[in-house]
Amino acid sequence: MTRPSLPPALAGLRFPLIASPMFIVSVPRLVIAQCKAGIVGSFPALNAREEAGEPVMLERWLTEIEEALDRHNQDNPDRPAAPFAVNQIVHRSNQRLERDIDICVRHKVPIWITSLGARPEVNEAAHAAGGIALHDVINDTYAHKAIAKGADGLIAVCAGAGGHGGPQSPFALVSEIRAWFDGPLVVSGAVSTGGALAAARALGADLGYVGSPFIATEEANADPAYKQMIVEGGAEDIMTSKVFSGISGNYLIPSIRRAGFDPDALEGTASRLDYEGSDKAAWRDVWGAGQGIGAVSEIVPAAAVVDRIAREYRAALANMAVLAKEQESAF
Repeated sequence: MTRPSLPPALAGLRFPLIASPMFIVSVPRLVIAQCKAGIVGSFPALNAREEAGEPVMLERWLTEIEEALDRHNQDNPDRPAAPFAVNQIVHRSNQRLERDIDICVRHKVPIWITSLGARPEVNEAAHAAGGIALHDVINDTYAHKAIAKGADGLIAVCAGAGGHGGPQSPFALVSEIRAWFDGPLVVSGAVSTGGALAAARALGADLGYVGSPFIATEEANADPAYKQMIVEGGAEDIMTSKVFSGISGNYLIPSIRRAGFDPDALEGTASRLDYEGSDKAAWRDVWGAGQGIGAVSEIVPAAAVVDRIAREYRAALANMAVLAKEQESAF
């Protein structure tokens, strides 16, 4: 299948990478750093929390990001920043959705990432703003529904992804989606190295989607202990469970213990934990992460993470070129 060119918002990146929107962690200073480094930075609209009587936080965040990136572009015309993305939770339980959509339309947000349900009206709003809509999916059935409802591209959330990751291997899911869809396809799931990004592209993806390495950055809005767990952890420190949010997700085992829960006792538990009367809350005390955290060795600026993955990506592509020549001579 010959795929069409990527939309301009995704075609002009330093290299094909999108920083995933992370609950609590992704804030303007992180998004700005990611975009300045040449990849798409993103944040969930719901991270812009508000107190009664305060100005609308989402409006302020968007203005802050836009002004910072505009200043960067004026000062660096030969090295412009990448565009940013806003993640909208489109589930009916999101009572802010309609208002947040209106704000994003006014600000002409260039990339919209939608989660937990495909809504035609949200995709239409993205297009009205001159943007594109990417919908995250965990299987081929949801992928078909998202495109049928007007999404421009898909984010395949595969096994090993942080937060609410899907159970399927990228080898399986990307292959199934590419059998019928030739539009923008992003792959998530332990894409923490340049080698993983190159592998995702070899499978048929256009871009990679990376989150957990950015938790251990100076700009991330994360508890210092959370950052340190990312640095010290590896794939064996990740547990998949539904008990914390009701949706299957990947979590740091040390954070589960730190919150006073026994990971072994929770293994295989189907029911959601009841926090009534407890001073613990899953959204605050149990920390999500993907299986690719073994690639993280220190807390660094976000730009350093981008630089590392870029170096590894170039090296992986060079290695693949060597392998391709070897195979040509072998066959």
